[in-house]
Amino acid sequence: MRIVVILFIILILASLGSALFFLINDRGQSKRTVAALAVRVGLSLTLFLLLMAGYYFGLIPGKIS
Repeated sequence: MRIVVILFIILILASLGSALFFLINDRGQSKRTVAALAVRVGLSLTLFLLLMAGYYFGLIPGKIS
């Protein structure tokens, strides 16, 4: 589970970086920045739901004793 979460965080950061790259290079002339940010939002939402499901099914412990 930890590897999946780290992978999602890396993908989210890569999408954010590509959005910045498109923003700088395209100067607002294309919709690639919007698409990259939409991918980032989708990945973030998926990660959130994955964490919620992991907690619900007991893959992520609730309390550390």
